[in-house]
Amino acid sequence: MFKKAFIPYGGYYSTPFSKWQGSLQNENSIELGARSSKKWFESRKWDPNEILDYLYLGITIGQKGVFYGASWASTLMGAPDIPGQTLMHACATSTTAVFNAASAVELGNAAAAYCLLVDRCSNGPHTIWPNPKGPGGEVISENWNMDNMAGDPSTGIGMVHTAERVAKEHGFTKEQADELTLHRYEQYNEAMKDGRAFHKRYMLPVEIQVSKRETRVLETDEGVTKTTMEALRKLRPTTEDGIISFGGQTHPADGNVGIIVTSQDNAARLSTDSNIPIQVISYGYARAEKGTMPAAPVPAVKMALKRAGLSVQDLTTIKSHNPFIVNDLYLAQELGINAMHFNNYGSSLVFGHPQAPTVGRLLIEAIEETVMKGGGYLLATGCAAGDNGAAIIVKVG
Repeated sequence: MFKKAFIPYGGYYSTPFSKWQGSLQNENSIELGARSSKKWFESRKWDPNEILDYLYLGITIGQKGVFYGASWASTLMGAPDIPGQTLMHACATSTTAVFNAASAVELGNAAAAYCLLVDRCSNGPHTIWPNPKGPGGEVISENWNMDNMAGDPSTGIGMVHTAERVAKEHGFTKEQADELTLHRYEQYNEAMKDGRAFHKRYMLPVEIQVSKRETRVLETDEGVTKTTMEALRKLRPTTEDGIISFGGQTHPADGNVGIIVTSQDNAARLSTDSNIPIQVISYGYARAEKGTMPAAPVPAVKMALKRAGLSVQDLTTIKSHNPFIVNDLYLAQELGINAMHFNNYGSSLVFGHPQAPTVGRLLIEAIEETVMKGGGYLLATGCAAGDNGAAIIVKVG
């Protein structure tokens, strides 16, 4: 359990998430993340060299220059003297980055750590390796996105099949999936009300260089589709005898997130409202039975709750990364909560999944929702490739 690690209120941002092969498809995610961070620091009139002393760069999809990782990112964002490291934990990268930052602050190894979480699923890299034993100089190749979505090298099972396996074992139906999916879209629509008032609490527009003479600004999520119950009912499952249609699963996306983790006094100094303390409380992790990826968050949540001395009833806000709607059906069933009552204002099922930044955005949205509710404990959780799960609990107010 953490006691010394805090997030300044307003000490975070998320860009809009752009659809796969959309507006951000040609942007190096490290460069874009650093550029976004620099713009955000400038908007807050902060010098990152003065307020930060360490950088955690979370990234899962390789980009040109990733070998230099955190050190390159810190230079590009205007803090060339800040050291750091590069982290990769698939879809749990945000959670793990904040955990590492909180641990460094708790132990006194860092005064103020910055988690920069970036990814671009669009135009994912193709890697080749020499194959000395192959005939005719052939190579071993991998598409970072397509090949890894299609199968876990440990099991050979594709991600959608892990979700269908959990759905079958627990008797979930397509009718249940469609009903909850539609509700997730309705929750996202709440964030769009009053001129996107909820998103404007934390969202940073992105400037895109279209040509030497033209730039454009991406102000809102790109790729969110409209849907109805009738449309969802008509969509057929993507696997034989399954329940998950394209409507009940997320879409790859591009974007980035920044989060500061520091001491209580420093967080109060940097906060837009020093009367709203945000304390990192606990972290949980787990690895589920092989081939059951959507089940992994549940034991991770139970670990985080136990470490914090809390029950699920003590939580004010819950945000769940839901690459498949089965994730939320299972989480609700196993924790004894109403699936309709969490993931307010949006979730990755709807606004997309750029890997590393995804749970970071969920955490930020959970903070803002909890502030609106007057404070309390929040949970941000999700699964990750390889049947992993991670969860983080934060106290607001």
